[in-house]
Amino acid sequence: MVSNLIKGILIGLLFGIPVGAVGTMTVHRTLNYGFRAGLMTGLGSSIADCFYAFVGVFSLTLISDFLLKYQSIIHLIGGTFILIMGIKLILLKREKIVSQAQGQDSIKMFLSSFAIGITNPAAIVTFLFAFSYFEIAEQTDWIYGILLVVGVFIGTYIWWTLLSMTVSFIKKKTTIYNFQYMNKIFGVFLFLFGIIIFIKSFL
Repeated sequence: MVSNLIKGILIGLLFGIPVGAVGTMTVHRTLNYGFRAGLMTGLGSSIADCFYAFVGVFSLTLISDFLLKYQSIIHLIGGTFILIMGIKLILLKREKIVSQAQGQDSIKMFLSSFAIGITNPAAIVTFLFAFSYFEIAEQTDWIYGILLVVGVFIGTYIWWTLLSMTVSFIKKKTTIYNFQYMNKIFGVFLFLFGIIIFIKSFL
């Protein structure tokens, strides 16, 4: 039992480290709105990862086949969402930055990162590869399977927590921080991530 939990944590850590759109959002929100904002953003991604880990570990082929069959369309939905967020940040006016910083909704942060994470059906394949690498056979025992999924959640969330802590520490050491300038930079990054998703989907 414990070995499955540990393996899940390792897989979660390895899966969470690559910095994509959610990583960019986590850094941006931690800088602008604080440590809690980074945690809520990472939480959405971790829950999405758990869903795909659950599908993979219990070999729910009906769900996985459907998601993989329509992954291009699902990717395009996620890419569109990322593009819109990027454009909004680029066009965000100075007077709106202060009001947003004062009233950011944690639920919205969670849902936005969850939406991006859940529109990546290829994650199923990545998890299946990771399970194979760690020599984890198909789970018929629910307890062992659930422990593995819980481990994946813990592992990914450890990564998002460490990332948010690091960014918070750097922000405290920085004496000058231009919100408007940084919003545009992060907006460009998100816009580029969205474009990449579109290119990959059409190719």
